[in-house]
Amino acid sequence: MRLLAALLSATLVCTAAAARAEEPDHAIHEELRGVLRAVVGAINAGDYDRMLPYLTENVEATSVTQEVMSSRADVSAYFKAWFGPAGYMKKMEMTLDADKLTELSPDKSWGLVRGKALEHYEAKDGDRFDFVTRWTAVLVRGDDGKWRLRAIHFGTNHLDNPVLTKVSRTLIRDGIVGAVVALLVGLAAGWWLGRRRRAAAAA
Repeated sequence: MRLLAALLSATLVCTAAAARAEEPDHAIHEELRGVLRAVVGAINAGDYDRMLPYLTENVEATSVTQEVMSSRADVSAYFKAWFGPAGYMKKMEMTLDADKLTELSPDKSWGLVRGKALEHYEAKDGDRFDFVTRWTAVLVRGDDGKWRLRAIHFGTNHLDNPVLTKVSRTLIRDGIVGAVVALLVGLAAGWWLGRRRRAAAAA
């Protein structure tokens, strides 16, 4: 059974490799995948400056919080402000999956791709949030022949996300607690007023 499983696994790997090798502009698409893997790997490792060589100097980026960045320095500052030692959050990990192959320009000097992502956040107070996001990116080939990220935009469903869910639950919980407290206060006040009336009547 182990031998059969190993053979099946090897067959699937070879089949996938062969399929990719047959895709048009395979070498270019492998480079583009490498850029995205390198950027995601740097983010997940918390080594944010490691991604900078894979971005153009004038990269344009919009985060899920809709903050905009227009340079490598902006990107570095954004991640350190949010996830550095003095940042708001403890860390973030993410996965990026493209919907389809990057659409290349006729001269194959740039490409457009979109996909989905899962962004996992951990707050310093222990809270954890998973955001399902959508992204669109443009990659360009520089004069040195290397592909880099020129622009990327992230968006999420602001009507259905974990932060909104937590806020809603908190409001419901606080409303229930408030109602119970109000009921107890009302009962206590009624008991106290009733006792005073009885005492006044007895006098």
